[in-house]
Formats: sequence, structure tokens, C-alpha cells
Amino acid sequence: MDYLTGISLKEIASTFMVLFAVIDITGSIPIILQMRERGGEINAFKAAALSLVVLVSFLFIGEIVLGLFSVDPSSFAVAGALVIFVLACEMIFGIEVFKNDGPPGSSTVVPLVFPLIAGAGTLTTLTSLRADYHVVNILIAILLNILVIYLVLRKVSIVERLIGKGGVYLLRKVFGIILLAIAVKLFTSNLSQLIEKLN
Repeated sequence: MDYLTGISLKEIASTFMVLFAVIDITGSIPIILQMRERGGEINAFKAAALSLVVLVSFLFIGEIVLGLFSVDPSSFAVAGALVIFVLACEMIFGIEVFKNDGPPGSSTVVPLVFPLIAGAGTLTTLTSLRADYHVVNILIAILLNILVIYLVLRKVSIVERLIGKGGVYLLRKVFGIILLAIAVKLFTSNLSQLIEKLN
């Protein structure tokens, strides 16, 4: 009953918008289309389900798990930023770093679930939200975001048909630069925190 009494539409709306902005699944559409072009099999339900498990698990035990490996959230965020940086370089320069050499469906996990959906930025954001909002509201916001993610992944081919190959190419370059900027911001902000701790 404590969880039910803690429900707040305002908190749900706030946490939903924050997570939606950080996950930015619509901004990942060019990357998803690129993975499909390379023959990467993407299972929308599996991606949504795995993302839900990772996000909810990290909400409750994230800091404990990182602590077991003596990894602080800043170090985790820097590592995630490097992966995002590589993804951005792939999009901008047309190179291939993430080889499609895994088993069928592996693209669903890497790089889709991590780091695009449940990446370092999202997980560290959850840690911050936990300090300011009721857990039940964060959980509802996570579920709503997972629903949006599932719908986008299921209907991504419609977007491809609407904007055409030229539009996909343009989106890939533009969002590649945006993704690069996010990686740099995530890297520098968390690296400065690490340096402060060392000093």
C-alpha cells in the first residue's frame, strides 16, 4: 500500500521525460536502420524485455553490483561514453567497428540494449532519480519508456519507407554528430569527477 500511496502523476511525468530524453530511442533510429542493413537481426520484444530487466535491476542493485567490482558510477559512465563514441564514428565516417560476427540476434543485445537503451547515461540517471523521486513513480516511468521503445523498434521499417534511403543517410550523419557530442559530454563530465577523486 505504501507504493500505491506514493504514486504521483507529476513525478511520473517528470521521470518519464528525463528517461525519454536520455534514452532517446527516436534519435537511435538511424543506428537501428544501419544495423538492419548489415543483416543484424533485431527482436523488438527481446530488446524491450532485456532493457526492462537491466533498468529495473540497476534501479535497485546497481550501485551494489558496481561496488562488488570496485567500479564507481563515474568509471562506468566513462566506459559507456567510449562505446557511444565508437558508434558515433561508425555513423559519421561510414566505418565498421562492431562486426556482425555474433550469433543471430546478438545485435539486439549489443549495441542496442547496451549502450543505446540501457547505457551508462541511462543507468547513472536512474541513480540520480532514485535520490529525488519515489521508486514506484520511477518504475512506472521505466515501463512507459519501454513501451515506447518496443513500438519504435516494431515500426522502424515504416520510418525507413517514409524518409527513403537519402533521408536515412542524412539522419545517420546528423545523429552521428549528436551522438558524438553526447559521448564527449558524458566522458568529460565523469572524467573530471574521477580526476577530483584521485586528487
